[in-house]
Amino acid sequence: MKRQNMVLVCLVACGFLASCATPLPSSAELDQLTQTILAQSFRSEGQAGMDRLNQDEENLACSQAQRTGVELDEKTSEEIQARNLKAVQQPADGKYLGDWKQGELIAQDGRGKTWSDQAAISNGGNCYNCHQISKEELSYGTLGPSLYNYGKLRGVTNPNSPESKPIVQYTWNKIFNPRAYYACSNMPRFGHKNILTQEQIRHVMALLLDPASPVNQ
Repeated sequence: MKRQNMVLVCLVACGFLASCATPLPSSAELDQLTQTILAQSFRSEGQAGMDRLNQDEENLACSQAQRTGVELDEKTSEEIQARNLKAVQQPADGKYLGDWKQGELIAQDGRGKTWSDQAAISNGGNCYNCHQISKEELSYGTLGPSLYNYGKLRGVTNPNSPESKPIVQYTWNKIFNPRAYYACSNMPRFGHKNILTQEQIRHVMALLLDPASPVNQ
């Protein structure tokens, strides 16, 4: 019995030494292994395509910064912001505001971009998941700042006036692609990633900026 125990101890020790002698995989190798496992574990269905497994340049830089705990340097942040601001598509007809009532429905709607959502179905903005918007809605998230009185606090009495143009255009850019102003923003890139159409963004703009919207009462 003692001899068997000794043999067992030796085998365990040899296995331990062998594992110590094997070099650990590099970070790049682990990343590649992760991508391989993900590609083999998921499939494209509904609005959930395999393309979401491929990080673009911004996502890659921000995820690496989050993983390492080292913030992006100023130069990289500025490059990301400039690149994303340049990519923002302004409304072709120059009209930034739609119907605030439609905007409220979009803000309330969290549907879209999942495997069970068909391509023909319009996505929602799910805005209340992160923001307070209208005073009447009691259920809202706090990941983002409150947007209640958004236009009123910024002095927008006439969204079509020249004086309001800077805040109107800023709001459009922010919804279309928030990384135009903050490199590693957690806010969805609604226009850039085709989550919302330009028409839908117009309606959300009206919800935030139209003086007649309950948001600004």
